[in-house]
This record gives sequence, structure tokens and C-alpha cells, in this order.
Amino acid sequence: MAWRELMVAVPIEDEGMVLEGVWQSGSGRGAVVAPPHPLYGGSLENPVVNEIAYALYQMGCPSLRFNWRGVGASQGVATLDPGVAERDCLAAIQHVVATVGAPVTAGGYSFGAAIALRLALRDDRLSDLVLVAPPIEMIRSLDIERFEGPIRVLAGMHDDFAPADQLSELFSCLPNVRVDVIPQADHFFAQGGLPELSSALQALR
Repeated sequence: MAWRELMVAVPIEDEGMVLEGVWQSGSGRGAVVAPPHPLYGGSLENPVVNEIAYALYQMGCPSLRFNWRGVGASQGVATLDPGVAERDCLAAIQHVVATVGAPVTAGGYSFGAAIALRLALRDDRLSDLVLVAPPIEMIRSLDIERFEGPIRVLAGMHDDFAPADQLSELFSCLPNVRVDVIPQADHFFAQGGLPELSSALQALR
């Protein structure tokens, strides 16, 4: 199936607003890809977010990436509150479940990765995780042992927000986790590392 993106409206039904989303078709398990923080340039057009979606496409997975409220064409006002972001991401998960059913893969980059992990600990529709550079301070206190599915973690060697050694230590209590380090990358992949990230993500197949 050719890479073919479709713009979709993602409703947050209990709040009467919609988020902007991009749907990529596939025949496998559905997935949601959450972008970085809405107040720091996080959007569905972020190159890392696109790489995650493309890797899922290579696996045949339909995916939805979305803009947080207040970003792009999404309604509402952007906020620092992670609880609001969780509601946005839950709306995206519900859209995927309504479209292709459960279970769902939850993926994300930076802030979006942390939100995906937080939701996975209480939403049994989420079966596995793809987390790129989850900020350690956002996930350090989480009871990650409660998640029983596979987790793939990717982080840059020079990432001060998501240090690979600290992530490896945090997730070492779980048998179903793989942590990959991208040698050239910092948290923003500003100094390189995007091709290596792409190769690592496509190795998910």
C-alpha cells in the first residue's frame, strides 16, 4: 500500500472540540503518534514524529498523528497541563479504536512519548509502546512495572532531557524493553541522528 496521508478531524466529544489529525492507512494494528510539547513547537509535522509514522507504515500499521489543542488547525488553547494533553491523546486513541479496533500501539516523541507511557499504564487498549526521547523527569516516578507489553525506547547519546543511561536504568526492571541509543543525536536531533533514528525505527519490523 502506497504512503497516502488523509487529513481527519479527531473529536474530543466531551469538550465539544476537534483536533487536527493525519491518518495513514494500513492493514495491521492501529497506532497513535503523539508529538512534542505544544508550547515548544510540537506538531504532527515534526520530522521525528513523521519518522515514527513512516516506520509504522513500513510494518503495515495504520497510524494517526495529531496536533495538540491550539496547534495548527486543532481547536482550543495550548497549555502546559499534561492532564489536558492526556485528554487530547485519549481522543486520538479513541479515533483509532473506532476506525480499526483495539489493541493500539502508542508512540510519541519527547513530551508525546511521556504522555503515551502515562496513558498506557491505565488504558488496556494500548498493547505496546514506541517511545522516542521520553523526558526522564516526566516518567521517573511512574509505576512502569504495571505495563506488560513490549516497549521500544530510543534516545540520543547527547540528550540532556532523556539521558540514555538513565532511561536504560529506569526500564531495566522490565523484561520486555529494548533501549537503543542514537550516537549523534541530542534531544532535538538538531546536530544529526535522524537517518540513524529512521533505521532503528524501521528495524521494528
